[in-house]
Amino acid sequence: MGGRLLIAGCGDLGVRLAGRLGAGWQVTGLRRSVDRLPGTLVPFAADLAEPATLDRLPRDWNAVIYTATPGARDEAAYRRTYLDGFRHLVDHVRADRLIFVSSTAVYGQDGGEWVDEDAETAPQRFNGQVLLQAESLARAAGGCVLRFSGIYGPGRDALIRRVRSGRVACRREPPIWTNRIHADDCAAALDHLLHLAQPDPVYLASDDAPTPRWDVLSWLAERLGAPGPTPDPSSDPASDPSSDPSSDPSSDPGAPGGQGKRVSAARLKATGFAVQYPDFRAGYEALLACD
Repeated sequence: MGGRLLIAGCGDLGVRLAGRLGAGWQVTGLRRSVDRLPGTLVPFAADLAEPATLDRLPRDWNAVIYTATPGARDEAAYRRTYLDGFRHLVDHVRADRLIFVSSTAVYGQDGGEWVDEDAETAPQRFNGQVLLQAESLARAAGGCVLRFSGIYGPGRDALIRRVRSGRVACRREPPIWTNRIHADDCAAALDHLLHLAQPDPVYLASDDAPTPRWDVLSWLAERLGAPGPTPDPSSDPASDPSSDPSSDPSSDPGAPGGQGKRVSAARLKATGFAVQYPDFRAGYEALLACD
């Protein structure tokens, strides 16, 4: 597949994706401010929440990918971006392939359960609830939904900085499960779905190794020569200062005392996709090598 691609809300992931695509694609990057887009993309300045700014946007595309993210972590910002903005775009454009980037925050499981595309989606927090509504819009428009777990990578290294700055507290038992995917693997997954002949309506994208938070913090501390995590049986993800706010919304903690969930990306893997960074060690080693 190739042709005219619109990346709506073209930030870091959109730029990474555009850098992977071959010469058969003409890529337009839509965002409020286009001055930081690379010269290889066709810039289009618009505010997705303001439909009048889309008037000059061409209507017909071979593919449209929605990668917009809210400017704040509150419900109003999420609704503005994922419901208002996405609805305005879907009402304006026509595409042979529509991909909506979502998050594993749509799951409410918090007891260490495994989740896949068939698991119940009953999020307890507003971010997952809003994303689930937006997913319904995407599927009603014939689109494909790609749910990322916690995204990390260049520019998303708050966890490294916090471990390096001093001791962090974390409950060791029962474990608090975390799920991650490197930003480069996110771009690769989007590239894969663009070229997949008949994609399913929903896919999960995560690395191959859900890991207790304690293990991640301990490994990073050892690599950085920093103090390891303080064993705090009363701590939970909501109070854990090692949580990375720059990552995907799926890194949001569960209820106090919860154990999180474990994400299976077996469906995407069965289509022939493989991550470059199969676990947090591989991904963070690459980040530290560039530090």
